[in-house]
Amino acid sequence: MKVYQTNEIKNISILGSKGAGKTTLAEAMLYEGGIIKRRGTVEAGNTVTDYFPVEKEYGYSVFSTTFSVEWNGKKLNFIDCPGKDDFIGGTVSALNVTDTALMVLNAQYGIEVGTINQFRYTDQFKKPVIFIVNHLDNDKSDYDNVVSQLRENYGSKVVQVQYPINQGIGFNAVVDVLKMKMYKWKPEGGVPEVLDIPDAEKSKAEDLHAKLAEAAAEHDDGLMEKYFEEGTLSEDDMRAGITAGLISRGMFPVFCVSAGKDMCVRRTMEFLGNVVPATDKMTPPVNTDGLAVKPDPNAPTSLFFFKTTIEPHIGQVSYFKVVSGKVKPGDDLMNSDRGSKERIAQLFSVSGQNRIEVEELVAGDIGATVKLKDVRLGNTLNGKGCDNRFNFIQYPEPKYRRAVRSINEAEMEKLSEILTRMHEEDPTWVIEQSKELKQTILSGQGEFHLRTLKWRVENNDKIQIEFLEPRIPYRETITKAARADYRHKKQSGGAGQFGEVHLIVEPYSNGMPDPTMYKFGGQEFKITPRDTQTIDLEWGGKLIFVNSIVGGAIDARFLPAILKGVMQRMEQGPLTGSYARDVRIIVYDGKMHPVDSNEISFMLAGRNAFSTAFKEAGPKILEPIYDVEVFVPADYMGDVMSDLQGRRAVIMGMNSEKGYEKLMAKVPLKEMANYSTSLDSITGGRASFTMKFDKYELVPADVQEKLLKEYAATQTDE
Repeated sequence: MKVYQTNEIKNISILGSKGAGKTTLAEAMLYEGGIIKRRGTVEAGNTVTDYFPVEKEYGYSVFSTTFSVEWNGKKLNFIDCPGKDDFIGGTVSALNVTDTALMVLNAQYGIEVGTINQFRYTDQFKKPVIFIVNHLDNDKSDYDNVVSQLRENYGSKVVQVQYPINQGIGFNAVVDVLKMKMYKWKPEGGVPEVLDIPDAEKSKAEDLHAKLAEAAAEHDDGLMEKYFEEGTLSEDDMRAGITAGLISRGMFPVFCVSAGKDMCVRRTMEFLGNVVPATDKMTPPVNTDGLAVKPDPNAPTSLFFFKTTIEPHIGQVSYFKVVSGKVKPGDDLMNSDRGSKERIAQLFSVSGQNRIEVEELVAGDIGATVKLKDVRLGNTLNGKGCDNRFNFIQYPEPKYRRAVRSINEAEMEKLSEILTRMHEEDPTWVIEQSKELKQTILSGQGEFHLRTLKWRVENNDKIQIEFLEPRIPYRETITKAARADYRHKKQSGGAGQFGEVHLIVEPYSNGMPDPTMYKFGGQEFKITPRDTQTIDLEWGGKLIFVNSIVGGAIDARFLPAILKGVMQRMEQGPLTGSYARDVRIIVYDGKMHPVDSNEISFMLAGRNAFSTAFKEAGPKILEPIYDVEVFVPADYMGDVMSDLQGRRAVIMGMNSEKGYEKLMAKVPLKEMANYSTSLDSITGGRASFTMKFDKYELVPADVQEKLLKEYAATQTDE
């Protein structure tokens, strides 16, 4: 493969809902580009881009896959992205390193929830979009309905470049209103016959051609002037205008294909090579210092690593984009994230599991290398005179949690290593060793996302694992003031132990005044704060520790021990063993012994006094509340809302988006355990949701009572 220059490189993501035909389209592109001699199929499990065993098992894409095609003097780098929302991490990575998105639509269904979700990301990253209407050979295909849906959702920016003739079982031709020709295929597809447009189609074709010319002219003042003068534009002028429209996201061209029959794939690739903007025409990424790094081949070398995979017989394969400069085999580069030096032993242009060695890659290109020592996803390797770092890939929050453990406890350590490795491959698999919950918590984008990980661990790594309902990170707090004292006294020959602590606890909120006076059982307690410590608890909330001791009742050197005792109880609250938070403690009196008092005595006295006071202070359990947004077709809205209300949700509002509804609610984490599966069941997989932690709130009385009983039962069992 020759070395392509920056202005010859086009980086393109292939997006679309599950079943849109992205993998089949990729296979046809590879075939047309001469990379493969025979097209595989998803059903046969022999496609280039779905080559992992788990993808062959499930029959659709799980990972994003990079492949490259040389076409008419251009290098087209594609990243084929999974369609299922569970694997959105691959889409996010791909859109951050590519410049244009092909949005593949199923001609039977048109816009699906996956289409809308992925389009939002193209909008967020300001990427050009080309719509590809696939499956036009299906007997239920409805191209006009698809275009109508596109215009309803995305307005007049949607512009047809092609339309089909004989869609359905007999599909074999399209009219191209840019070229003003008809393309017709034999049953085997491939190279078309290029014909004049039939008389019956001329009027429609001329009307769409005029609309395309007008849309192209809108994005260049010179072209607009020319269009007004001449009433039309040349094909070259229209290409230039479409390129400008793509860059500004002012135009979304629509193409037709039957990927399964390899019809119109060649023409689509011709358009990509001629019209899609090269990487040097797009907005460059910004480094962590806020500086734009242009794809200049003469600048110092910077490689950004956006993906890693572990492959049999090879080990780690690291995929990168050359952000600036050039890279060759043998180059020594510095990892700006980890401070280590790396040598690039080999460079590859990649097509799925096929790798072609190359002698150089320049700014804007995408490639891979193997067997790097210390490079992780998101790292940057730099040449001399450069210290770029990039962190522009921000993955969505997890929305499905499970505790995970190996069936054989002896394999837990090995399992932890495997999970860490898999997080490197897919950062949306999030692993947490929870000291609080005493569980390994695995979070992801949905049930199928985690089930895919389980399949890989059990089939590739031969470790049997099980998923469990994760415990909920409850918090404990108090609702009123209470007082307690505790004397710790122990005598067993020689020096004994003695410490007595008197304290008051009360709920704390930001900005509350300093304590002055309390009344318990008819007795007043005057407080004179001498010292106040504010402790920001690592699990959220605060502990305020006030020293109000007068007359030297407790020596100052014992106060840290009292605080330590209190903290021990804060880490294991009296109600459910959960972390306590938002408490103010005033130590106002106590007693010492000149010989027997020591740190451990006051630590134990402080812990027990705090525990007693806490239980008398109207203790309550807090639960984590999440902001949940559900994106759902309008006809399922009532069922989805009823289901949420059954989960103790508080509906905060809703927005309509042309046939779809966005429902916003606040929902306790406890009630979201199986929501991903339930939502799929209610809507037939046509809805999606996001969730993000908001705050802690008091649980209802009946829920608290149930939790207390459950915790008491576990303590009895133990």
